[in-house]
Amino acid sequence: MKSYRKELWFEVPTRRALINITPQIEDCLKESGIKEGLVLVNAMHITASVFINDDEAGLHHDYEIWLEKLAPHAPVSQYRHNVGEDNADAHMKRQIMGREVVVAVTDGRLDFGTWEQIFYGEFDGGRRKRALVKIIGE
Repeated sequence: MKSYRKELWFEVPTRRALINITPQIEDCLKESGIKEGLVLVNAMHITASVFINDDEAGLHHDYEIWLEKLAPHAPVSQYRHNVGEDNADAHMKRQIMGREVVVAVTDGRLDFGTWEQIFYGEFDGGRRKRALVKIIGE
C-alpha cells in the first residue's frame, strides 16, 4: 500500500469564502500515482471547513445566507468565546459545514457522484491556513 501527504495553503483576504479545490486534489492524486484507494481532505484550522457539494453560485449564496442565520457574526458580544477576538461564529459555521471529506479513488480518478466537487470553506479569513490531503491505496 502507498501513502501520500500534502498540505494545501490558503490565504483568503475576505472574512468568508468557498473555494473549489477539486483541481488541486486531482493534481495530488496524479502526483501520488495511486489508482485504487481513498483520499482524505481535512481543514487543519478550527474556523475553516472542507465539504462536498455542487459548484453553483446560487447555492454558494444560499449557504452564506443560511450560515449567517444559524451563526450570525454580529453582534460579537453575543458569544462568550469572543474575548479579544471576534470569530466565535466561524467556529460554529465550521461545525455545521464539517471538518473533512473522504472520496473513493477508482481507476486513478476521484469517484464522485454527479455534480460533486470538493470545497475549502473559510469563515475567518485574513491569515494563512491549510488543509491536509492524505491519499492511501495501491
